[in-house]
Amino acid sequence: MSHLLILIPLALALGALGLAAFFWSLRSGQYDDLEGASVRILDKESEDTPI
Repeated sequence: MSHLLILIPLALALGALGLAAFFWSLRSGQYDDLEGASVRILDKESEDTPI
């Protein structure tokens, strides 16, 4: 029973940390351009990629 007193708050803290990391990635613009990568990978004229 005493293990639950440690594991439940630990699980809640890790869940809150994961949720905070997700919201931080939303605010930093991580998911703004979802289709850009799929278009860039097909662009053969790009000078960025070494062949």
